[in-house]
Amino acid sequence: MNEKELEILEILEGNARTPLATIADMMEMEKQEVEKIVKSLEERDIILNYQAVINWDHVPSNDGVTAMIDVKVAPKREIGFDGVAERIYRFPEVKAVYLMSGAYDLSVQIEGKTMKEVAFFVSKKLSTLDSVLSTTTHFLLKKYKHDGVIFEPEQKDKRAVVSP
Repeated sequence: MNEKELEILEILEGNARTPLATIADMMEMEKQEVEKIVKSLEERDIILNYQAVINWDHVPSNDGVTAMIDVKVAPKREIGFDGVAERIYRFPEVKAVYLMSGAYDLSVQIEGKTMKEVAFFVSKKLSTLDSVLSTTTHFLLKKYKHDGVIFEPEQKDKRAVVSP
């Protein structure tokens, strides 16, 4: 990984819609060279996807719920944590799965239409998996910042001013 690749990744991570011509200007490169680097990053599975950060609270009739579930597991000899995580991330409700240090082994983020739907997922699908020993479910109440984006407009302009 070279410095140009790292810089392009940082620019795209900040705003995936940055035109390649703009990136080329920012980095004092030819657009074709930036295109070649981005294509290489995609082919090497470094860039996996381009996504928008959406404030679903501002979308009318969106009553969905998000839950973070701490999962304690007993990994099996040949599949370990990776095999358990794979079984979990294949459920369509699951949006993210992370291997964690601490009291729980996996952190699972899911989305459902209602709390009841999330509870059904936990009790009927997740907790019934062989390797799952216990779960603790936390419901997301409000999102303040996600992927570096502040969600409350009034908070965006209230930056701490430090006087010399």
